[in-house]
Amino acid sequence: MMDQSDPFDFFNSWMKEAIKAEPNMPEAMCLSTVAKNGTVSSRMVLLKDYNRQGFVFYTNLESRKGRDLTLSGRASLCLHWKALERQITIQGNAEPVDAATADAYFASRPRGSQIGAWASRQSDAMTPPDALEIRVGEFTKKFADGPVPRPPHWSGFCVVPDRIEFWQGHESRLHDRLVFTGGGNDWTKETLFP
Repeated sequence: MMDQSDPFDFFNSWMKEAIKAEPNMPEAMCLSTVAKNGTVSSRMVLLKDYNRQGFVFYTNLESRKGRDLTLSGRASLCLHWKALERQITIQGNAEPVDAATADAYFASRPRGSQIGAWASRQSDAMTPPDALEIRVGEFTKKFADGPVPRPPHWSGFCVVPDRIEFWQGHESRLHDRLVFTGGGNDWTKETLFP
């Protein structure tokens, strides 16, 4: 049975093990959001930072997920590591990162990704079919050999958790489930039936 008292220390230990065990992108996580009409949507994003404040990823703010998060302010994350038979789900408020943090991360991205952030009208219908290629060419020319600034429509969110569940798979589906609820430095821990 799992025995941890702090969800962030627990997360850190599992992430370190996942980095060693998972061959591809252990930082990949499923982000679920809710639209104004109640429609739930899920997609994979990359965990770019985490600490005691929360779990950070970046996106186009005009995308479907960006609009959902701006509207509801809530998110659910799920990291799954098949090789370890482990999963962590995180629920909480999705708060925008500050401009300096977003700028620093954007500056660290490959140039092609920076141009792509300007060129893509993420989640919009693409017409004509070569519109993305055309826009990439336009922004490549616009920024030439100079630095590519962060677009005003591109930033990050920090999911500040109020619920974190750790799941460890076992035979006969007698899995371990440990859930922390609360927030900040005030967490309640419970073991759940599988």
